[in-house]
Amino acid sequence: MFSNKIKLLGGNEEEANVISFVSNDFIDGNQEMDPALMSDTIPVLPLRNTVVFPGIIFPISVGRSKSLKLAKSVKKNRQYVGLVCQKDADTENPEKDDLYHLGVIAEVLRVIELSENNFSIIVQAKKRFEWVDMVQTEPYLTATYKIREYVKAAKDDKEYAAMVDSVREGMLQALHLMGEPPRELIQAIGNPSFADMLISYCATNLPIDSREKQTLLRINDEKEQAYRLLMIINREKQILELKMNIQMKTREDLNQQQKEYYLQQQIRTIQEELGGNTQQIEINEFREKAKKKKWGKEVAETVEKEIKKLERLNPQSPDYSVQYGYLETIVDLPWNECTKDNFNLKHVQKVLDRDHFGMEKVKERIIEHLAVLKLKGDLKSPIICLYGPPGVGKTSLGKSIAEALNRKYVRVSLGGLHDESEIRGHRRTYIGAIPGRIIQNIQKAGSSNPVFVLDEVDKIGNDFRGDPSSALLEVLDPEQNNAFHDNYLSIDYDLSRVLFIATANNLNSIPRPLLDRMELINVGGYIMEEKIEIAHRHLIPKELETHGIPTASFDIPKSTLSKIIESYTRESGVRELDKKIAKIMRKIAMKIAMKTTYPAQLQADDLQEYLGAVEYSKDRYQGNDYAGVVTGLAWTAVGGEILFVESSLSRGKGSKLTITGNLGDVMKESAMLAMEYIHSHAAELGIAPDVFENWNTHIHVPEGAIPKDGPSAGITMITSLASAYTQRKVRANLAMTGEITLRGKVLPVGGIREKMLAAKRAGIKDVVLCEENRKDIAEIKPIYLKGLKLHYVKDVSEVLRIALLKEKVKNARDFSEKKTKDE
Repeated sequence: MFSNKIKLLGGNEEEANVISFVSNDFIDGNQEMDPALMSDTIPVLPLRNTVVFPGIIFPISVGRSKSLKLAKSVKKNRQYVGLVCQKDADTENPEKDDLYHLGVIAEVLRVIELSENNFSIIVQAKKRFEWVDMVQTEPYLTATYKIREYVKAAKDDKEYAAMVDSVREGMLQALHLMGEPPRELIQAIGNPSFADMLISYCATNLPIDSREKQTLLRINDEKEQAYRLLMIINREKQILELKMNIQMKTREDLNQQQKEYYLQQQIRTIQEELGGNTQQIEINEFREKAKKKKWGKEVAETVEKEIKKLERLNPQSPDYSVQYGYLETIVDLPWNECTKDNFNLKHVQKVLDRDHFGMEKVKERIIEHLAVLKLKGDLKSPIICLYGPPGVGKTSLGKSIAEALNRKYVRVSLGGLHDESEIRGHRRTYIGAIPGRIIQNIQKAGSSNPVFVLDEVDKIGNDFRGDPSSALLEVLDPEQNNAFHDNYLSIDYDLSRVLFIATANNLNSIPRPLLDRMELINVGGYIMEEKIEIAHRHLIPKELETHGIPTASFDIPKSTLSKIIESYTRESGVRELDKKIAKIMRKIAMKIAMKTTYPAQLQADDLQEYLGAVEYSKDRYQGNDYAGVVTGLAWTAVGGEILFVESSLSRGKGSKLTITGNLGDVMKESAMLAMEYIHSHAAELGIAPDVFENWNTHIHVPEGAIPKDGPSAGITMITSLASAYTQRKVRANLAMTGEITLRGKVLPVGGIREKMLAAKRAGIKDVVLCEENRKDIAEIKPIYLKGLKLHYVKDVSEVLRIALLKEKVKNARDFSEKKTKDE
């Protein structure tokens, strides 16, 4: 009887499997019910993922406790059972709220006991029913019910007959698309006597969701049910056709992949015979490394998930190398692995003093930070920004700080950086994606608390690829960098223990929000004495070693160093001085190699032989023999310098003002302000008003090839014009700096330290500056100010009272008298 049973794709489960059968024995269409077996209540058997339609015969495998009790009961007594589908297939012990209300009444044809806890019952579905109330839950579910009859289609309804034929054809086509169907099945579906049961059979066995089947079972009209079933069959047929087309297109690729897979399996087998699977060895290494890491629970879960993803990948797949590189980056990062800080403050001070001369503020700040760490045990690392001219040792200071603190040292040059991904990294979806420079260097350092030098932070650019300076905002904010997000990692990394040290030459080019996150420390230029000490302690020993010259065989005395600094360099730092010393060492090395004589000590008179002609003439005050020539103080990128402002008068109508010397707009405006001040205070200065109508004024700042700008030459220009108009001498060895207003007020300016050094180099004795710059002078070491007399002013009248002498220059011109004689 069961010899020709066929399992279809649409088979579902009650406990393990519910299998539908197609054969002449199992489909007879008999839906008549025996009144002797009917009662007011009916036992209910819940089914998982299965909706049965009237007329179908099929076996059910039973395994749940209540279902087993029901199976044992019907084995003893022939009776009807209600087959109802569960709403959720995962529910183990369904209650009434877990069941659909509509199902089918089925007659139990046979009960087969496979084992003590495994029964198989064969049933035939008779009619639809709707349970009303669940009157019993033990030993199995029992409910009151109502029979639900179909509204039958008329026997002569041609439209219904056409629908049935369409369903038959669609079902046969779908079976062919699923594979080669058994001949018996084709014959059964094509048999005209099977027409009455065709709708129920197709609806039961279609591979669709149980909710959709339940909707189909709920339709009362037989014709409407056939129409809905035809729509579903056509839809499923289209899906199968699409799948077949896709399979046809990909079959060739799959065949190639299968070939590669088999080859890989052979390689893997050979590798295992030779000592193990390479992929598994790599995965095991990742897991061993992961066990030793000190990361949090979230990171550990993420890493394990990524390792499992790697296990599923083919080693020859491009994604494998991407996943491998990602995991390698994560496990190589020092998660919460820190070096122990050296809290011996005297040792730190000793190391800093050994490597760098001066820089008291920076050293003091590092000692303060370490002292707080020692007392408190925990402190968010500050973001220090060292700014100042080139060559003063800002970058090399980071290495000394790392050694003093016993931390790792890393350095990143940000000059010219214009891609945000250089900071935050690339997403893994991009080809060749890597982490940002921050994470890369943390990985290279092997520690979570290195000294991290961000060099040339003022030279970051930006373009269509983003703004790296904005990406640095998160890195350099102590309140945010404890959860720094790198696009490549996609996991937050703690940067709060890193001691970031940024270096810059010019603060004006650093965005304000970034500047606000850093603690600014000015590393100014060196005076002559400091440069000599730096060269004597650091530069000469370093170059001797670099050029292979024995330390005792050659030396450059301090007097010669003074001449080199004065005549061959012009800088605030010592980089150019280092180059000159290296040039001398190369000449000495050549003489040693050629076994010719060379001096044990280089004298100042011999410098021309080793360095060539003098390159710079020392900035020197040029005297006060001429009216209208005043010395000013200027700040440049290489330190402070003196500049001269010259004013002269020439006969002409209209009081024309000419300004030359490659001056910027701000400096030109200062000259116009100065001229207006002289006009409005002519009487106080003893200048006849009609002079301005007959004499033109020319202001010139020498070295016209060098661009100059800024407001700090304001009082210098006023003094120059006043001296030119009055022909009074300017105080000897005097220099000045300060901005002016139209009312004659003197405003403070910047770069005071560098300007004071420039004044000392030029032999200036008196310096005039704004009263508000007194606070800047207070921060300068007294040795830098030795020999300078400082005059603090608030008004231009005070400047002129200090700067102009009552004595007139030799051959002074009286413009008003000349004008009268000409008339």
